[in-house]
Amino acid sequence: MKAIKILSLISFILIFIISVMFFGWWAMKDYFVFGDSRFDQVQWITAQPSDDKPCYRGDMAFDLKQRVLLRGMPRNIATILLGRPTWEDHGQIEYELGYCIWREHGLRLYFDDNDRLIRSRIVQH
Repeated sequence: MKAIKILSLISFILIFIISVMFFGWWAMKDYFVFGDSRFDQVQWITAQPSDDKPCYRGDMAFDLKQRVLLRGMPRNIATILLGRPTWEDHGQIEYELGYCIWREHGLRLYFDDNDRLIRSRIVQH
């Protein structure tokens, strides 16, 4: 009976630690994966995928989200800053980041009815 309690306690502690580590990584993954470089407009617009750098815009995405793309920014200013989007729909535009963490990622911008930025998000396809 005592061995079962000890095994249960050890299992609970291990599951708790693994869960905290996983959700901590999940919450910070944008910073860890996409936070290496500051946004550079020329580099962003001219970037092309290559075998050496498949995540060709990914390094700038976190800085762009946190520092440059501010809530309320007009859509036309965002497109002047970032260039032509890869994908466009009413209320949303997306820029390809490349193949990051084994999957293709994009930076998606969401706009309200007045074409003001609501939020930006790194998405995977």
